[in-house]
Amino acid sequence: MTKKRILPPDRLAECEAAHALFLARKNELKLSQKKIADEAGMTPAAVNLYFKGLNPLNAKFAAVLARLLEVPVEQFSPRLADEIRSLRSLPAGDQEHKKGAAEKVMAMLKQHAGKKLDEDAQQKIAAAVAESLVEDRPSNVVSADFSGLKVKKDEIFIPQYDIRASMGHGQVPPDYTEVMRNVIVKESVLHEKGVSYTSQSALAMIFGWGQSMEGTINDKDPLIVDRGVNEFVGDGIYVLTWHGHLYIKRLQFFDEDHFWLISDNEKHKDQQARIDDVTIHAKVLLIWNAKKA
Repeated sequence: MTKKRILPPDRLAECEAAHALFLARKNELKLSQKKIADEAGMTPAAVNLYFKGLNPLNAKFAAVLARLLEVPVEQFSPRLADEIRSLRSLPAGDQEHKKGAAEKVMAMLKQHAGKKLDEDAQQKIAAAVAESLVEDRPSNVVSADFSGLKVKKDEIFIPQYDIRASMGHGQVPPDYTEVMRNVIVKESVLHEKGVSYTSQSALAMIFGWGQSMEGTINDKDPLIVDRGVNEFVGDGIYVLTWHGHLYIKRLQFFDEDHFWLISDNEKHKDQQARIDDVTIHAKVLLIWNAKKA
């Protein structure tokens, strides 16, 4: 039996209704999960978690989805429609508090990083801060002060992937260790190594653990993963949960109903897993093998 987190029936029904509307209207409106993700300021993987019913819908996502699908929020979630109406009717003091917080963030951005971020990016960050005062939304990126980081035009900032937050429906291995916080890499280096990704914002740092992938991924090896990949896109190494436990495994199709979960270390047995029991969180793109000199 799978140990995936199961939402209450009413929350699950909202996710299913939203997904059904997306499937029914995506061709007509030329919509994709990536476009929805970009509009909502999240990754396609996060959108898919809503549509799969693994995470409950929230007011912000519901408002963005309804606008893109050109339907009222009530059509898939009367609960969130009521919540959105209540937010719009907040007392003036609360609205001013939100506005003031966003303005403070904008001032900080202009002081520390305004030259590195375009106006649109700055506005999105300020809006996200204002929204966070209204609802408590989970994040899969570790919070930190990035004001001292200077990212050049040809570089990519890759934040640490917070496994404990993102894999809430899976079990984090006890020997998992976070080796470094964040990394800045030249975009050209990734291209030279043949690394392709869904978007820069979907890139994140994660770290290997244990010995099952030894030889390819050693214990505590830093990895760059693509959080925008949340379904099987061909043979490769994926971050996944299976029966509630978190793994990094090489994944291959066995048959139409099963995957092979392959361990590159020959001392560990390969395992057959039902596709329905496997949740893919990210695809491993690059392994930095750290060796002692």
